[in-house]
Amino acid sequence: MCISFPEKGGVYGRCSYSWGRYRWHCHRHLPLRRGRSVTLVDKSEPGRETSFGNAGIIQREGVRPHAFPRDLHTLMQVGLHLSTAARYEPLALPRLAPPLLRYWWESSPEHYRRVVENYAPLIGRSIITHSDLIMAVGPEAEALISRYGWHLAFRSQDKLQAEEKKARQDHERFGIGYELMDWAKLKAAEPGLIGGLAGAIHWTDPWTVRDPGALVALYFRLFETLGGTFVRGAADGLKPEADGWSTRVDGQQIRAKQAVIALGPWAPDVLEPLGYRLPLFVKRGYHMHYEAPEGVELKQLLLDPEVGYAMAPMARGIRITTGAEFALRDAAPTPIQLGKAEKAARELFPLGERLDPQPWKGARPCTPDMMPIIGKAPKHAGLFVGIGHAHHGFTLGPATGELLAQQMTGEATAIDIKPFRMERFLGA
Repeated sequence: MCISFPEKGGVYGRCSYSWGRYRWHCHRHLPLRRGRSVTLVDKSEPGRETSFGNAGIIQREGVRPHAFPRDLHTLMQVGLHLSTAARYEPLALPRLAPPLLRYWWESSPEHYRRVVENYAPLIGRSIITHSDLIMAVGPEAEALISRYGWHLAFRSQDKLQAEEKKARQDHERFGIGYELMDWAKLKAAEPGLIGGLAGAIHWTDPWTVRDPGALVALYFRLFETLGGTFVRGAADGLKPEADGWSTRVDGQQIRAKQAVIALGPWAPDVLEPLGYRLPLFVKRGYHMHYEAPEGVELKQLLLDPEVGYAMAPMARGIRITTGAEFALRDAAPTPIQLGKAEKAARELFPLGERLDPQPWKGARPCTPDMMPIIGKAPKHAGLFVGIGHAHHGFTLGPATGELLAQQMTGEATAIDIKPFRMERFLGA
């Protein structure tokens, strides 16, 4: 049996245990195919947290993780709370300062080049592993998927040209597909847009999902169909034993030879008692759904990077997702960015009324070097970790599960996972 401990916020093609209010995941599909029994323990239904609330991109083009801004203009905008793309809670800074300082350091041009080189092969597994699960689920999953890609739209010509230069480099280095669209071509693709844009980069490789929470629920149903066991309830601790690991759920003891912690921002609650102190922090984000006027349609996801939000057609309506809020994980919601994003989005598209009673909030689990932690925990036999995916948790869930399943069963991994080892944060 595999016990796994995943990220609160979604299944992402993995299976999960819950620790109280938290969750743990391992790739549900592949261990079962490899003859392993897998038990999923979750306090609620899988896919109701971060997987439910994201922008719904399987982000194959995302070979460049989000770096810490280093230009003075952007830093001043954030520092003075003028930015929509990023904001911070002043009271959280004393606790956030050490990992954020390292995040700034790792975002230097020299370090960032190495990050991209290591990160690109992992992103390259995203479509492959999601496709495997989608094909296994069948038509219900296919109905949620668009293979058009999405639009990275710019209000100024100079920033559009700068981004096209980076897109061209990514095409040459990593084979990423894109198309440069001027305003006329973008307007033809999205007749509902009002104006105010110079054009867009059409990323042609990614897929988008009109209901990411529903897709995760279908992955969960596949897990059960393949013979996986689901235990709903609050798990009480994770304890090492002579022959593996154990936890209790509502009085029922569950034992397994292997455990996978994929708890996202809640990982320290489990890892620190086991002796692992990692420089994790969160970027919180918000979303809201809106009506579209009769006869007006947003066909594809559009990201407005000069302001800092995404606007995506979803099953529930048009979803606006915000940028990064640097705050403590459990602090009260402060959806200031959402109001700014909504105002900016109305300049581009005729949004209707809000459809949700209040903004949704989630927490992205982040590491200072912008790369997840994937692989065996160095101090314990049979303990594995898949955490710290930041903005790409939904994108990389199945790929992370694939790599963990391969390592846990002694197979060669699809890509080299040494760059993602936990040891890089432990001085080993």
